[in-house]
Amino acid sequence: MNGPEIHISFAPGLGLFVGARHRAGRSAVVTDGASTLGHVVESLGVPLTEAGRLLVDGRPVTPAHVPAAGEHVEVLGVERPQPVPGAPLRFLLDVHLGTLARRLRLLGVDAAYESEDIGDPALAAWSARERRVLLSRDRGLLRRRELWAGAYVYSDQPDEQLRDVLERFAPRLAPWKRCTACNGPLTDADKDAVRERLEQGTRRTYDVFAQCTECDRVYWRGAHHARLEAIVENALREFGGAAA
Repeated sequence: MNGPEIHISFAPGLGLFVGARHRAGRSAVVTDGASTLGHVVESLGVPLTEAGRLLVDGRPVTPAHVPAAGEHVEVLGVERPQPVPGAPLRFLLDVHLGTLARRLRLLGVDAAYESEDIGDPALAAWSARERRVLLSRDRGLLRRRELWAGAYVYSDQPDEQLRDVLERFAPRLAPWKRCTACNGPLTDADKDAVRERLEQGTRRTYDVFAQCTECDRVYWRGAHHARLEAIVENALREFGGAAA
């Protein structure tokens, strides 16, 4: 570029997105004189989903602001908990976040997920169509203009991913109310009504069942329940909600 020079600084939490010379405070950037501040920020590596307030010489501006020579730009991190106006809070997760999707559903959070890789354009369109916050570790996907809203998932560990999302968005928790397989709502099921779908040992051992109203999957408190209950209890203890 050969245009106005600005000075820019990023919040410490955004350091993983930018090059080394932009991590240590204010640094110089030469712009083309026509690009918006949003474009400049993204060109330096930060998806706008991760940028909070943008300040120019201390005053707030929008991503549409065109930087002028000598301006000092501060890029802050997103506010936590982050408000998501305009639609009920619900999520869409990319193909790499299946475990996180199942854990969010376990907590009663509306989390759409497709186990097949349907491609970035389809995911972005889905986010826009249903007004879902797209969760991803793919920075390029989060820069797609057709996204309704998005958020970068900072960890590759499911426990930390779950904490990150719950802390950032503070969704209402209602455990044991969603199907972890398809995201549909669960309802109490009569044992006799689902008997033919159960193994003999399950019929003999358990009496309380739930069933998904969309995919008909049947649930009971089997051997894996203690592990799932620990996830639920930890989430409720740290982030609140009402156990169902």
